[in-house]
Amino acid sequence: MPRTDSASRHVAAPAEQVFAALVDPAALAAWLPPEGMSGRFEHADIRPGGWYRLVLSYDDPTSGTGKTTAGTDVVDSRIVDLVPGQRLVQEVDFVADDPAFAGTMAMTWSVAPADGGTLVSVRADGVPDGISAADHAVGLASSLANLAAYVGG
Repeated sequence: MPRTDSASRHVAAPAEQVFAALVDPAALAAWLPPEGMSGRFEHADIRPGGWYRLVLSYDDPTSGTGKTTAGTDVVDSRIVDLVPGQRLVQEVDFVADDPAFAGTMAMTWSVAPADGGTLVSVRADGVPDGISAADHAVGLASSLANLAAYVGG
């Protein structure tokens, strides 16, 4: 049964800078892929009503852990809400034949000024059953660490 996962991290950078990294395709491709992966966009239109297709490739394509192919995860994401400087909400679908990865996951990214920096929070509602809670926690924490490094915080 789909579930909700969440994570957050304090980043020592201004909220405006952090939010800019959430909506810039070049920035997203640099920080969003968790450790052990890289990303590239096939399409990116990050605005309300826009969408993107992100191809995540495993550094070790022989791992056989990809959702779309043995070495890749392909993600289609629709932007359903964007409040500049505050929140980005997406509906995310994995391109996968395995029904364990079917369904739409809502991803909500939020930023708020906090303690001389920014609190970045992410909530994933409707996480597909094929993604274990432990693996998702590691992936979310890795992406948030990458974001902090990307913005210098």
